[in-house]
Amino acid sequence: MAQLILIVEDEPKLSQSMSEYLEGSGYQTQIIDHGDIVSDWVKVNSPALILLDLMLPGKDGISVCREIRTFSQVPIIMVTAKSEEIDRLLGLELGADDYVCKPFSLRELLARVKAVLRRHDFVPSTQLEDRGLELSKASCSVSVAGVSIELTAIEFNILEKLSRQPGQIFRRDDLMDVAYEDGRIVNDRTVDSHMKKIRKKLNQIAPTNKFIHSIYGVGYKFEA
Repeated sequence: MAQLILIVEDEPKLSQSMSEYLEGSGYQTQIIDHGDIVSDWVKVNSPALILLDLMLPGKDGISVCREIRTFSQVPIIMVTAKSEEIDRLLGLELGADDYVCKPFSLRELLARVKAVLRRHDFVPSTQLEDRGLELSKASCSVSVAGVSIELTAIEFNILEKLSRQPGQIFRRDDLMDVAYEDGRIVNDRTVDSHMKKIRKKLNQIAPTNKFIHSIYGVGYKFEA
């Protein structure tokens, strides 16, 4: 099934161009032109990614982003004609994943969409909760039954990768590509050390659940 992208944009010609280009690249799209109705729509439809304009009628993009982050970690790319640094910082602090500044090419937009989706391998938060845990990228923490514990950035990235694809076995190299985005070379002992710490922290908040399983000679997998 094609991934669903929500386009929140009040300029009809621009939103239609974005929609047609993304659909021509294999995505499904939905257009919303008013900030007040975005959050309710996201709760019901669980898009894979949101393209969110900063200047909207009703609630502005910053307010919408803040509201969405109270219940979802869906990837958000802010679309704006404002390129001042303060706007960029404010948006990112609220949990936006990327920015694209008007005017932009549709090819650039598509490249940013693909890059953000690759980083997230997104699964709606409700599905993660069904598996017994909830991840918060903003606070770098994991919660089980309402009890949370903080992780390091590396630990969070590894656990997020595993939990979003339950049952799939990941080699140590796969996990290190996620953990160390700068491409540094680490050995198997480093990987195992991170996994040991993640398991220890999960055990503190969910001692009866074994989420991470070692696959001898191969790597690790996640199972709720």
